[in-house]
Amino acid sequence: MNDIYSLSLTETIKLLRQKKLSVSKVVSACLEHIKKTEPQIAALLTIDGEQALEQAASMDAEGPRPGQPLWGIPLVVKDAISTGGIRTTAASRILENFIPFYDAFVIQKLKEAGAIILAKANMDEFAMGSATENSAFQKTRNPWNTQKVPGGSSGGSAASVSACQCYGALGSDTGGSIRQPAAFCGCVGLKPSYGRVSRYGLFAFASSLDQIGPIARSVEDCARIFSVIAGFDARDNTSSPAPCDDYLAALEKGGLDGKTIGVAGKFFAEGLAPEVKEACENAIDVARASGAKIIDVELPDPNIASATYYIVAMAEASSNLARYDGVRYGRRAPGIKDLDELYVRSRSEGFGEEVKRRIMLGSYVLSSGYYDAYFRKAAQTRRIIYDSYKKVLEQCDVIAMPVTPVTAWELGGHAEDPLQAYLMDAFTLPINLAGLPGISIPVGLGRESKMPVGIQLVGKAFAEAELLGVAHAMEQKLPKIGNPALSFF
Repeated sequence: MNDIYSLSLTETIKLLRQKKLSVSKVVSACLEHIKKTEPQIAALLTIDGEQALEQAASMDAEGPRPGQPLWGIPLVVKDAISTGGIRTTAASRILENFIPFYDAFVIQKLKEAGAIILAKANMDEFAMGSATENSAFQKTRNPWNTQKVPGGSSGGSAASVSACQCYGALGSDTGGSIRQPAAFCGCVGLKPSYGRVSRYGLFAFASSLDQIGPIARSVEDCARIFSVIAGFDARDNTSSPAPCDDYLAALEKGGLDGKTIGVAGKFFAEGLAPEVKEACENAIDVARASGAKIIDVELPDPNIASATYYIVAMAEASSNLARYDGVRYGRRAPGIKDLDELYVRSRSEGFGEEVKRRIMLGSYVLSSGYYDAYFRKAAQTRRIIYDSYKKVLEQCDVIAMPVTPVTAWELGGHAEDPLQAYLMDAFTLPINLAGLPGISIPVGLGRESKMPVGIQLVGKAFAEAELLGVAHAMEQKLPKIGNPALSFF
């Protein structure tokens, strides 16, 4: 087993429990592969290799624990999620040397399940971006083609999983930031229902939209991680007390026969790259041939969701990021003369251009003269979007649509036109506004670009079990796209 790092999470769990692999060997294989691949893709900001090896040695000495479903599995975590004792920066200069004293809820759950936190993944600063090019420290590259972006803002997590640096990762999704990079990197990415996974310990971008979720190389691997992190947390007042389902059992029960899949024509209209349309339509045909009923449904124009999202998200961002002022924690500008200069210089030097842009826009739409004209109308439109999706999901089990209009673009491709980058998220944004679960699964490679294409399946609120079941069934019927880590590195 020279390529231990390329095994699936599920396969690795089985071998660890059978003692055919040691945790130390698994962790060492991942760390060696990180050394080999990281210079090309720059997916990670902090690697906690020494502590991971110490933990692995201790676990080997004790032996497998059947009650820990992720025992011995090395995972990567987006750098917006608090990890006690491990540097957590949100890819921003303002938190460059910040070391939290507590673990996020999801980190606590992973540790209780026996997982090993191997590294913190690069991201767009404070999760604001679609390409992982807005990081203050480095630009991450797509393992399938290092001249292209991995997507964002969880691009470091997706690139790390795709390059087989780890067996799975956590990302956060505010407007598509798990599903879009998963699609670009040929992975599976799940955005849970809002409230299904606690946001305690997640550095907030837009509190009513943010949600933590897993990225992995298969639906089953995703379900295994999700089963661990899902659940109620009293420290998050938006956390749902609704009981969780058995997500792994749902994969066995799931299937396409008798399922109804809704397809909205607006998401397959003008502006969709031909190669993306072809791959997604082929996947829908596969579902139809496997017994699913395909129906046409009517959903709001995705461009309406884009306008709504960017008003809501930027307004919430301007409020959430007000706490980074150079007083309590984070970067403090040196040589300041008074309080005003402390605020201005600390924030000006600590935040990047994209973060500043969103703070300013958010402050504008919340200002006394424009609140009713912009934010209130956006909130009303958001409710209309929610009602529309809820009504459609009464007619079908899941909705299928492309994740993005295009495959991964060239590095720097939208550097001079941020508005164009904003429009690339038009298909994923409505799902966050409605608080619904969505999953991206790879459906093939683009005919021209030879880059991964993902299809997005959207389910009813808190019906992740059904969604994972349908996604798993489709995944089994679709052709495998291969793994870049085995051929490119």
